[in-house]
Order: sequence, then structure tokens, then C-alpha cells
Amino acid sequence: MTFSILGRCENTNMFGVAISSSSISVASRCPWVRSNIGAASTQNITDPSLGNLMLNYLEEGFSADEAIDKIVNEKENINFRQLILIDKKGKVASFSGSKILGVNSVSKSLNCIAAGNMLKSEDVTQSMTNSFNENKNLNLTERLLISLKAGLLAGGEEGDVHSAGIKVIHNNTWPLVDLRVDWLENNPIEELYKIWKNYEPQMKDYQSRALNPDQAPTYGVPGDL
Repeated sequence: MTFSILGRCENTNMFGVAISSSSISVASRCPWVRSNIGAASTQNITDPSLGNLMLNYLEEGFSADEAIDKIVNEKENINFRQLILIDKKGKVASFSGSKILGVNSVSKSLNCIAAGNMLKSEDVTQSMTNSFNENKNLNLTERLLISLKAGLLAGGEEGDVHSAGIKVIHNNTWPLVDLRVDWLENNPIEELYKIWKNYEPQMKDYQSRALNPDQAPTYGVPGDL
């Protein structure tokens, strides 16, 4: 029901998750990011609590592999879950339970990991990590979205995808980018990319308004003096 990619920017230490699914509102429950800690996705038959838990374990000093192993050993119903995780050094780990739906795969590389279930082919995740590694000159949000597109081009899910989202975090406690398409009959990934291109020129302004409101640009809306 889902395919996703986690990535770390080698230059800025930003972390992000791009994700898509045939299910509604996938980005409301699956992707998790934490500044200077890492990123995670909890998917398949999803337990959203596992996203924060993976990041908590990283923050406590566990490696990515240790954090995943700890959850696998502690949690009930773990064989219904697919978990992926990246830490602050770009090291990755994953778990795919024995009850994962349909064709599933995971592709790993330094600074990125992709995973999916109910896929058209196992090649989907490899296409995403290949794309991520081929676009190191782009900012992290752009890289992740292009990688998600590559996964769709390689076959994506067995059925049509209807929702997509992306979260990217940098130095603040809140995401620098947090964009979603909760439901669209066709092409939510392309719609998400359009939203990103509209948001990109304003991204730093929203950060400035949070940190330095007296120096932030005007809002450009009716009634703004």
C-alpha cells in the first residue's frame, strides 16, 4: 500500500521522508523526522507510534540497527509492520515483517533508504535510491520528490496511488517542509511536486517569520499594511 524514501543531505544534515500510497492521507501517520537525529517511516499495516519510538531510540544513543531490533523484540504484531530508519550519520536500517502485503522490497545506501509493499516490482525501491544518489547537486526536498517520481515510473504500487507527502527538517524542532496531498484520484505525486514548487520560494520566509518576525517579509495578502 505504500512506497517511500528517507534521505539525509550530506552538506546540510537535513533529513526528510517522501511517501505515497493508495491509502488516504498516508503522510498523516507514516513519516517522522527529528532535527539532528534522523528520519523514519512506519508503514504497511501502520502503527504510527513506532515512528516516534524509532527516533526516540536514536536520540537515546542507539544505532539505527539497534533501534529497529529493540522495537522488533519489544512490540506485539510486529510482523504486520514495515519500518525504515536513517540516523544522523546517514546509516540506515529496516524491518519487513512476515505478514507484509504483496510484493515488498527495501533498497539501502549511505544517506538514503527506500521501502515499499504491494509493489508492481521489487525494482521500485532500487530506482528510488538510484535517483537519490544521482541528484546530489539538488536540495533535499527536490531530491526526495524526484526519487518518489522514479519509484512511480518504475511501477509504483500494484494499484493506483491516491495520496502523497513530504517532510523535511533542518535545525528547528518543526519541519522546514511539511506538504501533503491527502486524496486525489490521479497523480498525487505530481500534484505534491507542484505544491512544493509553489512553496519553495516562500519556504525561508516562513522560517524567518517564526524566528525573526520583526525582520520578516510582509505577507502580501489583502489587509497587510
